[in-house]
Amino acid sequence: MTTGRFSRTAATWRSHLLTTFSGQSDGKPAWVDAIAEGDDAGYFGPGSASWAVHGGIATLVAGIRALLVQTLHPGAMAGVHDWSRYREDPLGRLSGTIQWLITVTFADTTVAQRESARVSRFHTRVAGTYIAADGTERPYSAGDPELLSWVHVVFTDAFLSCHELWGGPIPGGADAYVAEWATAGELVGVVHPPRSERELRDALTAFRPVMKTDERVAEAVRFIRRPPLRRSMMPAYRILFAGAVASLPVEYRRLLGLRRTPLPVVTATRVVLWLVARILGASSTSEQAARSRLARLAAA
Repeated sequence: MTTGRFSRTAATWRSHLLTTFSGQSDGKPAWVDAIAEGDDAGYFGPGSASWAVHGGIATLVAGIRALLVQTLHPGAMAGVHDWSRYREDPLGRLSGTIQWLITVTFADTTVAQRESARVSRFHTRVAGTYIAADGTERPYSAGDPELLSWVHVVFTDAFLSCHELWGGPIPGGADAYVAEWATAGELVGVVHPPRSERELRDALTAFRPVMKTDERVAEAVRFIRRPPLRRSMMPAYRILFAGAVASLPVEYRRLLGLRRTPLPVVTATRVVLWLVARILGASSTSEQAARSRLARLAAA
């Protein structure tokens, strides 16, 4: 590939990736401006485990892993099936989730609380019934403590596991990340979130009898495997998807109907993440906005 053609391809990738993650081709949606505002350092800050994990490029794989595992709780899957517009607007749903994650990570406490309240208000509308693993019909609400806990522990596990595979050191280690991100869980209503890696593993084990696979799960997995990305980006995405699958415990892969390829996808994923990092640049606009706020506060 010539230098000019590579540059054009990289520019196309950059624009599409930034639109996917933020909703804007320059990677700076309106809500990023709020991160530069505020009167305190936020819940975390530079040098925190959360900044290290959520500012890392391994989040690309972690998001795929989290989406896959979340489908295994039939209550959570029912909520996605009944209420989510992921088929019509999958990237819109993704950018909404990213907005909450990035805001809570980098914004001041007031903005983080406001964004979490927005998410909680959406949860109040999501309700229905589902067939549990034991065959009984049960009611669900997105605000149920069990479902909030499930989403939180799956999310935390995915981002921690993927960063340990493909990211750099975590300040304070795994325990620090789990303890810090427990704060984010509490902001959206999670009761007694795990605060250590051991507690996180125990929480996941406790959910094992609840997990269930069915046609809804299979449909969601098919969609996650082949999302509506540009054709030129799909080869790289397939590698990231395979990396996410490889990172899963074997019992999760079995429930999801997925197999780990014998190819060296962990290494291939590392190469793709390096390439994407080169295309996107060294630091995110959100982290830049947070550092701008901190510099303003320090100067004051």
